Amino acid sequence: MLKTDLFVFRLRLWRISQRGSIGSFLAKVYVLHPMIRKRWKVAPAAPRALLAKFQGISPILAQILYNRGLQTPDDAHHFLYDKEINTDPFAYKDMEKAVARIRQAIKNREKIAVYGDFDADGVTSTTLMMQALKALKGDAIAYIPHRVDEGYGLNSPALYELASQGIKLVITVDCGIRSVQEVADGKAAGLDIVITDHHSVGPEIPEADAVVNPQQEDCNGDPHLAGVGVAFMVVRALLLDGWRRNGGGNFDASKGLIDQLLDLVAIGTVADIMPLNTALNRSLVRRGLEVLNTAQRPGIQALLEVAGVTPGQATAMSIGFALGPRINAAGRLDSALTAYKVLSASNLTEARKYADELQNLNSKRQTLTRDAQHRIQSYIEDSGLSTGNLLFAADAAVSPGIVGLVAGRLTEAYYRPAVILDKGDTESHASCRSIPEFHITHALDACAELLVRHGGHAQAAGFTILNENIDRLQNRLFEMAEAELAGRELLPELQIDMELSMRQLSMPLVEELSALEPTGNGNEQPVFLTRNVRVVDSRTVGGDDQHLKLRIVADNEPPIDCIGFRLGHWHEDMPEYLDVAYCLEVNEWHGRRNLQLNLKDVQPAEAAKA
Repeated sequence: MLKTDLFVFRLRLWRISQRGSIGSFLAKVYVLHPMIRKRWKVAPAAPRALLAKFQGISPILAQILYNRGLQTPDDAHHFLYDKEINTDPFAYKDMEKAVARIRQAIKNREKIAVYGDFDADGVTSTTLMMQALKALKGDAIAYIPHRVDEGYGLNSPALYELASQGIKLVITVDCGIRSVQEVADGKAAGLDIVITDHHSVGPEIPEADAVVNPQQEDCNGDPHLAGVGVAFMVVRALLLDGWRRNGGGNFDASKGLIDQLLDLVAIGTVADIMPLNTALNRSLVRRGLEVLNTAQRPGIQALLEVAGVTPGQATAMSIGFALGPRINAAGRLDSALTAYKVLSASNLTEARKYADELQNLNSKRQTLTRDAQHRIQSYIEDSGLSTGNLLFAADAAVSPGIVGLVAGRLTEAYYRPAVILDKGDTESHASCRSIPEFHITHALDACAELLVRHGGHAQAAGFTILNENIDRLQNRLFEMAEAELAGRELLPELQIDMELSMRQLSMPLVEELSALEPTGNGNEQPVFLTRNVRVVDSRTVGGDDQHLKLRIVADNEPPIDCIGFRLGHWHEDMPEYLDVAYCLEVNEWHGRRNLQLNLKDVQPAEAAKA
């Protein structure tokens, strides 16, 4: 905690102690919210001459597009409306090899196993590949490892078992790029292996029959795809190859299958937090949402029902906060095959049965995450680790499926890299979350000799480690974090698109901003700033009073409702006037639609003015 923040924190404690509520304040604020302040960064105003070129849209939308690097009307039009998928799948390294081996297996009726990961990206990848192979008359089974029993990625015992069942070809989806020894073991057992993955490449590429991964240096494919996007490209290549072999002609049947798979691509891409400012991902998700909103897949209809999302109204946010967490819950707490069964169900009755299981698992996941965060954060505070540049905790009680969620919450709360281990008897599994200033997978690469296996991205990774190496790993990571982060003011940065007055907020503006969809990583929902609003009502909502509900007024406009997730700690000492940073949205309740501000952060108005 910075000294200035610590002073403010102690001042607020003193004020609250005078009202006799310090115990509840500590429970709600100190444990869950170390009060890391955010650095607000308002984007510079676009030149008026440039804005004038954007005909047919408001200056507000034009400014947002400018903020996203779109400085010509033509670029903006493509960004807002393109949805064609024209990428050549054969631009990806080893695609010809992958297609040839899969085509051979289908032709010769060889047994195929699709080996996926247990998160939403892996489950959708597995479902997509299985659906395509079955449509092409392949003899395929799905295999998704159990998170607790087998861990992430390929494992040799599973490959031995598949070989004993007569499997000849294993196609990995969303995993495999770091499984050098496991691929060698599988090959020795008589398996052919085609890897399709999108995770960062290690120092050595597995000796598979084909490796389709756009992260390879000599690959010309789009490097921003999710695992499900890579699997989709493999399927497109298979269909194009078959079409060419049959002399061309009508491609409608293949196009129909491609379209049916796009809902899965959208879910996996958004749930895995892939960038949505790239042309290919935007097209995939935009098209995928169109398919998803028809709810033609029984599993999608069942998931929308349990999540309370109306078909036809699902957005990328619906995936990120409703569908994705429920799919992920299966692999976190039980077997990811339950989620696979939802998405691959042939009828609504079957799909609803498994969707209800996911709903129950997700509720349990929320409770476990909250309890584990309380416990581990208390340990971090008591042990003095919160003052360092990296958070590290091993806990034998934490459910292995939620360590990543807890790590993410801690990184959000402290703005530090967080490593959380589920400690086993002799071996532990960990999830890591990080900040842009510290590449966590590169850090793990530098400690590879201490790890059984590891992999991931710049800000999210996982590893398996023998317990005897935990202390050495902790010390090494502390040293690296200290070397890279010491002396830097580590504060999360809140990017604000522009400042608006209350009178500029309207339903038509919300409608116009919807053209920016799909929003998410790299194309976040626009964030606006309104200064000097008066708070007319404040209360907390949600479990542990974590969330904040406000009504505010300004500019002689009618009051407007606000919701601030994980901002409930402000309620105890709410200033009369605030500056608010928010996303503009519509809240629907009992058939009524009202404007609402989704608060991203607040500051006392007088402090912000200073």
